[in-house]
Amino acid sequence: MLQQTQVKTVIPYFKKFIKEFPNLKSLSNSSETKVLKFWEGLGYYSRAKNLFITSRIIVDKKKEKLPKTLNEIKKLPGIGDYTGNALLGLVHGQAQIALDGNVKRFFSRIIDKNVSDINFDLLIKKNKKNLFKTSRNSDLIEALIEFGALVCKPKKPDCHMCCIKKNCKSFKLNKQFKKINKVKIIKKSYDIFCYLNEKKQIALTKNNNLGFLDKFILPDVRNSSSKNNDKTWKFLCNYNNFISNKKLKINLYYKFSKKIPPQFNWYSIQGNKEFVPTFTKKIFKQVSNLY
Repeated sequence: MLQQTQVKTVIPYFKKFIKEFPNLKSLSNSSETKVLKFWEGLGYYSRAKNLFITSRIIVDKKKEKLPKTLNEIKKLPGIGDYTGNALLGLVHGQAQIALDGNVKRFFSRIIDKNVSDINFDLLIKKNKKNLFKTSRNSDLIEALIEFGALVCKPKKPDCHMCCIKKNCKSFKLNKQFKKINKVKIIKKSYDIFCYLNEKKQIALTKNNNLGFLDKFILPDVRNSSSKNNDKTWKFLCNYNNFISNKKLKINLYYKFSKKIPPQFNWYSIQGNKEFVPTFTKKIFKQVSNLY
């Protein structure tokens, strides 16, 4: 949950999720639809899918035990170097460091080098004796991440309260940290066509070829560059939708119809028990004004 979402946002979702799925076995015995429903609102739904698939692999093929090597752990869906090292340290207490942006920034300031110029694997290997002087390796992993997030912050680090500033080359050189690399925003425009009926239902399909919402239930979504020559569609509104680093301009069209194309199904605009992504919920909100 914390891979792409802030802690304050995650906490209520985490508590609800853990209450429903207190262990790997209960998670693996559930269904993808139910897991996605409990993840609803957090976004980046591939994380939930990978978590569910991984739970089944560990329960069915690993005797409910997490692998103890990085190579083995990375074979599990959605787990790379960062998550793999974090798990090895947090679960097995191994001498590992989870290199997220906070930790990389912390090390780069200590040795006064740009993050892009540092071979972190080599840096950790060379300093292994100094870094792992503790048997509390799980605490060390969390401490480094928290230190980078709360003290050695990107824009205005709290150097005055830093307990290791005497060892920090950037502090000794009185470096000022003002520049933050901004995420490049990708702008796209989509025309969305909503089939509606008098029962307050909307026609949705999983066959839209959208990478960021692949295989989720959506209306008919087309690139705005494509021409719409069907005059039966009525324009409803347009609005912006932000997903990750994407700014999406949405043009919403609708028509009332008893017939819908193959591979579409009717869904209630209100009170859906099935998982519905936030992207689709915003569409529901717009078309509900028509009733």
